Amino acid sequence: MTTLELCKKAKDNLSAISFADEQCMNQMLQSAAAALRTNAQYIIEENSKDIENCTRGSQFIDRLMLNEKRIDGIAVGLEKLSELKCPVGEILEERTLYNGLLLRRVRVPLGVLGIIYEARPNVTADAIGLAIKSGNAVVLRGSKDAMFSNKAITSVIKKAIRELGFNPEFIQMLEDTTREGAVQFMRMNGIIDVLIPRGGAGLIRNAVENATVPVIETGTGNCHVYFEKTASIEKALPILINAKTQRTSVCNACESLLIDASFAQKYLRQIVDALSQYGVEIVACQQCRDLIPELSLASEEDFYSEFLALKISAKIVSGVEEAIAHINKYGTHHSDCIVTEDAACAEKFLKEVDSAAVYWNASTRFTDGFEFGLGAEMGISTQKLHARGPMGLRELTSYKYQIIGNGQIRS
Repeated sequence: MTTLELCKKAKDNLSAISFADEQCMNQMLQSAAAALRTNAQYIIEENSKDIENCTRGSQFIDRLMLNEKRIDGIAVGLEKLSELKCPVGEILEERTLYNGLLLRRVRVPLGVLGIIYEARPNVTADAIGLAIKSGNAVVLRGSKDAMFSNKAITSVIKKAIRELGFNPEFIQMLEDTTREGAVQFMRMNGIIDVLIPRGGAGLIRNAVENATVPVIETGTGNCHVYFEKTASIEKALPILINAKTQRTSVCNACESLLIDASFAQKYLRQIVDALSQYGVEIVACQQCRDLIPELSLASEEDFYSEFLALKISAKIVSGVEEAIAHINKYGTHHSDCIVTEDAACAEKFLKEVDSAAVYWNASTRFTDGFEFGLGAEMGISTQKLHARGPMGLRELTSYKYQIIGNGQIRS
């Protein structure tokens, strides 16, 4: 089927999920989770085909690779969604107007979600799960790098839903991975209600520039950790190491380190040695190099970069004001952290850093739908309209007004 036909099919079957009750939604999610575990070996075999075809390096393969542990984690995410309350039908506001009309503002599904994403097959299951629990149809458009994996996950979940006696055709997956096909998908006005791109800067820029349907922009992650002068080195180093090295290929990994000058004087050598033990390449400002000459000099571009690798930029700053200014200039409004024992300094940072998630004494790696108790996420929005940060169930709804009268007419 063509892209247009598949998108129309999802829309034609929207009512199968938008009018489903919460018990049915939960049954779908739980059966999908069980099916993923039961069919783990099949999914891994299909995933191995994508890995064999991959020529894009180890960091890319890490994003792409599925094993039993990761599949179980995906299944757990679906089960967590089944435990959360469906937001559809929630009354956000209710009041009686001067004329006796009862006015309600009620949550409703967005409609048909278009998800365009790169080589992260877990997104396939996350998107389906979130769509189910928020009452939305979904059209998935993954990259060719994960085609076998995405098809396997989608077919397993749809089969599980069908075997329950429900209609799974509100879920559709596109197999056209051409650039032309992507642009066509982005322009499905009247069929796709919102487009959510999830991937690198190029994909997101392409969606923003070419889409004619509304886009919720998920941002890249040039995330910062800032060591303020009162920071505890015993607390600071584990936060930095976790944020940078626990998983380098994700958007909430730390890419930039800022250090107060007095703290750098005491601890820069210890910081460099700790990062070096994990194989992290450091590109640094001249002030850092004055203290440790063997460091490579960072370029202006480095401070803007999301490396997605064992590489980090480092800069010495004169205090919290300069740190905040640097983050707001070079960052991507994703996740940024201050390590400090000064509460006033921390509160200033939390208030003035213009990012979706701002941390005090904790790793940026927590910016995640599962960690935030959302069950899963559709992505991390760095926008300010409607959705910001991890997009869970509520962010996949809109609202409508219901007005109940008793014959009122307007004079």
